[in-house]
Amino acid sequence: MQFIQSIFDRSPYQLAIISGVLIGCAYPPFPGVSAWVGFIPLIHIWLTQPPKESARWTFFAGVISHIIAFYWIGLNSGASIIAAFFSMTASILYLSAIWAVFGWGMATIEKRFGNSIAIMPFAWASLEWLRAFGPLGFPWANLAITQTKILPLVQITDTTGSEGVAFWLILLNILVYLTIRSSGDLGTQKKVLALVFILPWIFGAFRIYQFDSAEAKEVRSVAAIQPNVNPNQKWEASFRDRLYTIMDSLNAEAYSMDPDLVLWPEAALPAYMRVSSSRLKYEWLVNDTKIPLAMGTVDYDRDSTGRRVYNGTIFFGINGNKMYHKIFLVPFAEYIPMSPRFPALKKLNFGQANFTHGDEFTTFPLDSVYFSNMICYESTHPVVARGFMNNGARFLTIEANDAWLRNSSGVRQHFELARLRAVEQRAGIIRSANTGISGLIQPSGRVDQKIKFGDQAVFLGEVVLNQGVTFYGRYGSVFAQMCFILTLIQIVWLIRRQK
Repeated sequence: MQFIQSIFDRSPYQLAIISGVLIGCAYPPFPGVSAWVGFIPLIHIWLTQPPKESARWTFFAGVISHIIAFYWIGLNSGASIIAAFFSMTASILYLSAIWAVFGWGMATIEKRFGNSIAIMPFAWASLEWLRAFGPLGFPWANLAITQTKILPLVQITDTTGSEGVAFWLILLNILVYLTIRSSGDLGTQKKVLALVFILPWIFGAFRIYQFDSAEAKEVRSVAAIQPNVNPNQKWEASFRDRLYTIMDSLNAEAYSMDPDLVLWPEAALPAYMRVSSSRLKYEWLVNDTKIPLAMGTVDYDRDSTGRRVYNGTIFFGINGNKMYHKIFLVPFAEYIPMSPRFPALKKLNFGQANFTHGDEFTTFPLDSVYFSNMICYESTHPVVARGFMNNGARFLTIEANDAWLRNSSGVRQHFELARLRAVEQRAGIIRSANTGISGLIQPSGRVDQKIKFGDQAVFLGEVVLNQGVTFYGRYGSVFAQMCFILTLIQIVWLIRRQK
């Protein structure tokens, strides 16, 4: 205990480094245990430093944490080195600035009113909810992803959303901090700490057992393809025939498994498949086998403003084709933020695509049930999965192209986010990625199949259908909204108390 106490004798600079490293190392591929104590040095800074110093050292901790967690943004092989480095730097500074505002706010409340420690869990959950809004919204950074490898701890997300896990983590850090710093009788504090720590494990284990042991599961079989193709070669004329040969060979293997659906990855072929003559052989194949095919493809249309290009999915169904256009695009990679309102921004060239946002949560008919497909980055946004499930989808597919991130922790994090979506919606998810990681995820978040990054494979999985829309699916981030309201109420109460 004396050794632990000595940590707080260190300078804010050292405390910020400790927190930054511990929190950064909680993100996948690491198991996330360090998040249980990673905020303790920062909590000490928030409680003991003036607001400006708190903001400075919280920002510094944020930079360290986000570099460790999100360095992979700078590895984007689809952009120039300068553009990728700028994108990574801007993202790290942006996310760290949000931390700085939080640090400033907590220190200000502590200095003026005291009792800021009671506000922290509510305020952090509010921060994660607010950070997801707008074109630069980034729920990828939410703390829940740090706990996906410890499945019992994320089972509450079907009610609270990912913000509920963040609330628990901050509360746990606070209770550990108070236990360490207290000098009196620790009996009650230790009991409260143990209770807060153990309850999610008990509840989560029960929920996992409840879903995994259910006997009357409705399922559909899906054959997913991971071709392991260099995305930078896809549109090269010299590679075109070779790519078609690879995909048709893998597709034949997938159809030989006699699934209910065949799933291809994002932008699988160098064609606008909806209008390409190549679609005819796939339409014939679906009509002949009665097995639908979902394929990632680019698409376009024209209106009075000119030609609009989309990242999309074409569904070759038994009763005809249907298109989905990606709703959430990657800022500065697939479009320039604000360019839909100010078209002149499209003239800026960072090596990005200039796709147009889709506007419909499309569902695809598969016999008597419907499913929906999320395209790559969309799986990081819970609002997209919610939109599909509320529109009648019974399970979800994901088409991705993680080759842009190289063999980095970003690839692992992207897969873990799919596990969060499965738990939030209590629906099976099957993921087809160009180079990995592809896999099958159950409603409990358990991974039944997983294809490594860089492997070429076709696999068959039984996707579990949902049994109804979850509380979170129906009502969204009610928990986070309540935390936001309670944060404001506490602040108002402190002001009135002081007066």
